[in-house]
Amino acid sequence: MGKLAAGVRIEGEDLSDADWADAALEDLTLTDCRIQGAVLSNTTLAGARLSRCRLIGCRFPHADLREATIEDCVFAGPEGAPGPVFAFTRLEEARFARCDLRRAVFEGAEMHGVGMDACNLMGARFHRVSFARSFGRSVVRVAANLTDCNLELADLTQVRLPGGVLARSRLREADLSQADLEGADLTGADLFQAIVDEARLAGADLRGGEVSGLDLRRLATYDGLKVTADQQYRLLEAMGIDVHPD
Repeated sequence: MGKLAAGVRIEGEDLSDADWADAALEDLTLTDCRIQGAVLSNTTLAGARLSRCRLIGCRFPHADLREATIEDCVFAGPEGAPGPVFAFTRLEEARFARCDLRRAVFEGAEMHGVGMDACNLMGARFHRVSFARSFGRSVVRVAANLTDCNLELADLTQVRLPGGVLARSRLREADLSQADLEGADLTGADLFQAIVDEARLAGADLRGGEVSGLDLRRLATYDGLKVTADQQYRLLEAMGIDVHPD
């Protein structure tokens, strides 16, 4: 097994038994590697690059994955098995592309500027995560880009992501209760049967999305919500208004 160290490149190895805890592994590059059931506690992987790896049943408590690039990796085990756990993990500016993150748990994670592109996050749970960063005493900015992701059945209760990007993502039956998505880019998103009780969608852009069953009366805010002409009929029908053609 290749020796784990900052900046090294390892390909095609099983690293399940490596000593990950408290390891300083900045800029590590892993390709086609396997890590099974490992606990990467306080592991520093800032700037790391992981490609086509299998990280089944792994946990990342207090790990540092800032600015890491993770592509075509599988984190989810067999159906019914727990997903990966990112508990109090630093994920600022991390990039996930085409990763299988089903049933992932993001608990207290720092996620400002995180990017997730075409990832499978079905059944994922986002609890007490922060997409915000303070810039000085009075400036707080929120940023995240979850584009073309599968968030079906995901738990996004009370998530604060105003101005975030969820374009073309599938949010079918996701729980968005009390979520703050004001001004968010939801163009082309699928919100069929999403739970939106007390969600904030003022100024959000839903054009091109699936809004059947989206009852605006259940929202906390929707002023300035952007929809297309054909979407307005589905929104009215969801509110119990019988729409007749001219």
